[in-house]
Amino acid sequence: MRHEYIRSCHSWQNGPPRYDCAFVNTNPGLKGMHGLDVVHILGFFSFVSQSKHYPCAVVQWFDHVGDDPDLDTGMWIVRPALTANRHPATAVIHVDTIYRAAHLVPLYSTHPIPRTIKLHHSYDAFTTFYMHRFINHHAFSLLSDSYL
Repeated sequence: MRHEYIRSCHSWQNGPPRYDCAFVNTNPGLKGMHGLDVVHILGFFSFVSQSKHYPCAVVQWFDHVGDDPDLDTGMWIVRPALTANRHPATAVIHVDTIYRAAHLVPLYSTHPIPRTIKLHHSYDAFTTFYMHRFINHHAFSLLSDSYL
């Protein structure tokens, strides 16, 4: 048995906010990343309807860039999904669809990174991210299966 924490809070240990990313199972019939999407979790909540409890998460979606991982790095690339009005694509999902935590690494460009940038602003400051498959064994197995 194993568990992990996926956090979404406006102040992490009396400091800046922490809103983790996660893999969401959107198509269980497909293997690896072909059946998963990435979300940025903005908050958790639950409600009761007709005596049934529904645990939910408010998320911002990421889109895959391409149908396969990057050939140079072997890592999938994602970017924040936008609506037709260029607003972040948000949704409410059931917590049971969350597969595991995801770690995104910004895709740096040739422009210098401002020295004033803070870690908690990275999802807002960058437009494209690698899905870090080398963060742990589980992420490596999950993301490598999609590559082979």
